[in-house]
Amino acid sequence: MIWNKKELGREIVREISQRYGCDALTASILARRGVVEGPDLLFYLEDDLRFAHNPFLFRSMEDAVDRILDAKEEGEKVLVFGDRDVDGITSTTLLYQALKDLGLDVSWRVPTGDDPYGLTVEAVDAHADAYGTLIVTVDCGISCADEIAHAASRGIDVVVVDHHNPPENLPDAVAIVNPKMPDSGYPFRDLAGCAVVWKLISALRFACLDVYKQPICLLNARPSNEAYVIEAVKLVNLVEVERISETVVPGMVKISQTRLVPFLQGQQILVWDAATQVRQLEKAFGKGVEFNCYDIATDIARDIPAARGASLLKLKDQSKIARYNGKPIGELDGFLNLFVTFLLRKNGTWGPREAEELQLVALGTLADLMPLRGENRILVRRGLAAMNERPRPGLAELLSRQGLAGKRVTTGDLSWQITPAINATGRMGTPERAVELFLADGPVPRQRLAEEVVRLNGDRKQLGADSWAIVEPLARASLPRFSERLAVAYGAGIHRGVTGIMANRVASAFKVPAVVICLMEDGTAVGSLRSARGFHLDALLEPCADLFIDHGGHAFAAGFSLHAERLDELLARLERLAADARLPDGDAEEELEIDAELPHEYLTPAILDLADRFEPYGEGNDQLTFAARGMKIVAADIMGKAERNHLKLTLDCGKYKWPAIFWQEAARLNRDFAVGDRVDAAFHVARNAFNGTEIPQMILEDVRKVEG
Repeated sequence: MIWNKKELGREIVREISQRYGCDALTASILARRGVVEGPDLLFYLEDDLRFAHNPFLFRSMEDAVDRILDAKEEGEKVLVFGDRDVDGITSTTLLYQALKDLGLDVSWRVPTGDDPYGLTVEAVDAHADAYGTLIVTVDCGISCADEIAHAASRGIDVVVVDHHNPPENLPDAVAIVNPKMPDSGYPFRDLAGCAVVWKLISALRFACLDVYKQPICLLNARPSNEAYVIEAVKLVNLVEVERISETVVPGMVKISQTRLVPFLQGQQILVWDAATQVRQLEKAFGKGVEFNCYDIATDIARDIPAARGASLLKLKDQSKIARYNGKPIGELDGFLNLFVTFLLRKNGTWGPREAEELQLVALGTLADLMPLRGENRILVRRGLAAMNERPRPGLAELLSRQGLAGKRVTTGDLSWQITPAINATGRMGTPERAVELFLADGPVPRQRLAEEVVRLNGDRKQLGADSWAIVEPLARASLPRFSERLAVAYGAGIHRGVTGIMANRVASAFKVPAVVICLMEDGTAVGSLRSARGFHLDALLEPCADLFIDHGGHAFAAGFSLHAERLDELLARLERLAADARLPDGDAEEELEIDAELPHEYLTPAILDLADRFEPYGEGNDQLTFAARGMKIVAADIMGKAERNHLKLTLDCGKYKWPAIFWQEAARLNRDFAVGDRVDAAFHVARNAFNGTEIPQMILEDVRKVEG
């Protein structure tokens, strides 16, 4: 294994540390991971939901909100249609619950049994027969142009809330809310489906306020040499839509000769410290000009006491948003940031209800392998914090059933114990059980449903074990055909519900992208793809798109279906594509990126606090990998239940002796190293919870004996 530790200049570490108030070790890890710009650093160093993006940055959000509120006003029947995986299940739960709370006549549906992915004609017809007039698709819909056209023929409008890559042929929906749309307007494209749904929910709640769609104008006048600068910004739904700045020399120009009159006419004008603002404007234009302004400073100071008595000049320098913006901001920008914060707080934008919802957003984001960068970090971190403080109904019962009650839940716990259980309901054809678990009223039905979800997961594990016995030899045998760069397994004996799990396991085992295909009784073939070593699956999917009935997914996890008679043609194309040197080579030596090399005095339990700061871990944000030199092995034990394959070492690091787990490497004891040897090691740090006690430990990635 090759260890890579990127060399850094002291200047960049010092600048990050001093400018953003973090310690040098944190700054060096951020720099080594390429996180050096203010807007990126923000999401690693801050937790406040105020830093999340405004949902109305989606250009289509108002259309989606208005259509749903019209349905409420007219008493229409609304269907929330989701998907069978964790992201789809959490998306369905979130929107159904929110619409019900808003008073809509709403029902929900997810694909069951062998239903295909996405909205179906059958689902549309069933809703039409029940006199339904609106469908909102969640975590699906972007590739359902035909089904949405059929809905229109039955008098049903469709709002698409999705995050999958849009196809060339877009559906003719009332609104499409999808951050991957080229013209979405949204600044972050990697939201999970459940996070896009939560943005819609947030927008719906904002739309219930008096300020919805109402233009608000913030104005600030300030002296500048012998002139006065009058600046104004216009907001709609707290999104900046227009801005103006005029420099006026007293006595040289009338206000009617500026752009201010048409900009300000008919607007609600808010200022900071009206007395001062009126004086500045009188000096600029004379006392005959009147501005109808409202002094918002008192209102803001009531909710944000730190702002009381302060000038905009001082307040702008205290703005965290400005600190991460990377460039100085003016007084008007400081005013704008403060006003948005005030209005969100005043209206209780983030309370206990949102804390419950963010738990599902965190769960779906992690399960769908969304990159843990940008605002995903804040959404997941806040969801995890809420989960650890008070798990929401349904999730609490599932955590308890999986032995996680009272334990500090991490992203790893969710990924290993909760996500597979929820996913199992969809893989076994009954995703409705998971939705019912999250929506059930009362602990008794929730406990029953949690037990059923866990039972289904047990069935899925057995199905996976049986399928692996089929898939593994097929995948291994396929490697020569696909130039050792792609593994493919297909057959009727592979259950459709575990193709994704099998593809992930194949990719992990052979270190190359994997394709696992189930041959269905109806003459179709359904496949799953999983990436390896950062390879983007679009490079495999798009050249074969004409063969598929449908396909979609993400850069690292995707799926498709096709008619079985076209399978040979698909395999031939994949064979040619696999010969392309851009695919990762499964025989290449594995490389390990080292985030920091730690001296022994840093190897105390306090290092766990640093590891916590970089949570959430997952796609695009691997666990911190440390290296340390010359640690002495003072004890060693071989572990394992069925097979004793694992190794537990105790490493002497000076002040502290660390328990260290080395998975699947028991054979190396007394061959590559032994008790009494000094070793260099690459590792993660973690907590081992046992009998209510948390013990710090290392999870070893590689160990090298120090010679001499």
